[in-house]
Amino acid sequence: MTENRVERRLAAVLAADIAGYSLLMGRDEEGTLSQLKAFRKTLIDPTIAAHRGRIVKTTGDGMLVEFVSAVDAARCAVEVQRGVAAQNADVPPNARIQFRIGVHVGDIIFDDNDIFGDGVNIAARLEGIAKPGGICISDDAQRQIRGKLDSLFEDMGPQNLKNIVEPMRAWRLSVDERSSVLLGLERPAVTGQPLALPDKPSIAVLPFQNMSSDSEQDYFADGIVEDIITALSRYHSLFVIARNSSFTYKGAAVDIKQVGRELGVRYVLEGSVRKSADRVRVTGQLIDASTGAHLWADRFDGALKDIFDLQDDITFRVVGAIAPKLEHAEIDRAMRKPTESLDGYDYFLKGMWSFHKAGREDISEALRLFLKAIELDDNFSSAYGMAAWCYVRRKMNGWADEGPSESSQSAQIAERAVQCGEDDAVALACSGLAIGYISGNFERAISLFDRAQALNPNLAIAWHLSSWIRSFTGQPDRAVEHLERAIRLSPVDPQRPGMQASIACAHFAAGRFDIASATAETAMLEQPKNFMATIAAAATHAMTGNLDIARSAMDHARALDPNLNLQKIKDRLPYKQPEVLAQWEEALRRAGLPE
Repeated sequence: MTENRVERRLAAVLAADIAGYSLLMGRDEEGTLSQLKAFRKTLIDPTIAAHRGRIVKTTGDGMLVEFVSAVDAARCAVEVQRGVAAQNADVPPNARIQFRIGVHVGDIIFDDNDIFGDGVNIAARLEGIAKPGGICISDDAQRQIRGKLDSLFEDMGPQNLKNIVEPMRAWRLSVDERSSVLLGLERPAVTGQPLALPDKPSIAVLPFQNMSSDSEQDYFADGIVEDIITALSRYHSLFVIARNSSFTYKGAAVDIKQVGRELGVRYVLEGSVRKSADRVRVTGQLIDASTGAHLWADRFDGALKDIFDLQDDITFRVVGAIAPKLEHAEIDRAMRKPTESLDGYDYFLKGMWSFHKAGREDISEALRLFLKAIELDDNFSSAYGMAAWCYVRRKMNGWADEGPSESSQSAQIAERAVQCGEDDAVALACSGLAIGYISGNFERAISLFDRAQALNPNLAIAWHLSSWIRSFTGQPDRAVEHLERAIRLSPVDPQRPGMQASIACAHFAAGRFDIASATAETAMLEQPKNFMATIAAAATHAMTGNLDIARSAMDHARALDPNLNLQKIKDRLPYKQPEVLAQWEEALRRAGLPE
């Protein structure tokens, strides 16, 4: 008993027909046939052969061609359409032959030198929705072609093709250079001046490449990019290019410097998505578009069992990683500018550089620079906010001037931050800390933190600073939650030691002394000038019985503040719960702090 086996193979299929063929034949039958034969002899057939294509069959107005490679099929289609357009230049419009071409990659059945199956049907249906003189390509073909041609594709989205059960995503490619801006075969050279850079950090997030064979991951990749753009747009300090502009580069091999010039941005984020079995890997890299230098790169892995949770998680992690990198890059840039050319934003960046060093002179210099930025721009809400945080640092570390004047100044600065920064999460979070810690209005402070976190859920300092007030008001577990979120958002943040000091204080308030001591010691080692980390290390080790370590930490704290005593510490720890304050007093006495 013999079995008739069907020969199947994977192939790139090109389907082409002549737009308006019946009308052309009705007008000039002989002229149309003569023109078509000339195209076949001088252009179409030689081009197909040059790209290793096989003409399967022809009809009066079209043909079906098989290629071993999607790239060969696409290159052939582009060359044919360009050649036809060039030869049509002197032909009257109503007499021009224009081809429509569809390209698909799929499984086909080979029988008696003919080909059949869905792979053929889809190519034919794509040709039917192509514009005269244009090329329409399936999603499967586009994934294999992109980056290998000097061509951009316009995403047509899911298309309902005749006799094809499921909607199929399609891409349009035009070879008309006059329409290249819209349909994107070649991006026109920039003839004018590049767009001026905004007066704050500017970034474009390019579409992430889908490196897997699963077309569903295109939607996942696009969703991640859209979420990242939305999340970055919540940063008041950033200028973020809108999604519609960024996505004009989809499917293209781009020059990052050219993207920077065309969109008027200093930074570009690009990446890729790759699926393997039930897991997905997303990679990203942040590039300085002016120099091409890579500022950051990382990869993020996750399970695909809940793709939407994974998408949110990756967005959360990417934004948390690149936001501090943008700040660092901008600070480095400002530090290289001569003083005479500095503007308000440059003074703000220099202030951030001093602020992150955390020493007494550093905080004083940071405050001076933030106030200078305010002097140049009276509505600079983030500068008001950071100045308010400086006043908090001064009081917390015992560096504030004696008397009521500094408290009054900090209150004025914090109020101005709120007035100018209704939509600035940085200003609201920093002013919330000052209003709670210095002015003692904890209820209003919590309200400001809630607003800041709602405005920008990805802003690490909004969660970090909130934790201090939550801890002071008897919510240590809530404080730890906020701090863990802050560290998750910004794992390499220059304020990480301050976050760890706050975590230690929250655990101390909850009576978890072992956890608190380890965290406080890590914070002190990372940033020896951090006074609260040092005090927390002394207190927590005292409560765990490690008195030698506790007293060593206290000696270090007294080196930072030679006039330190128990009463001064109590003034800097405004806990609303008497039992927590009593716990601090007991611990600090054990560590050797005098009354």
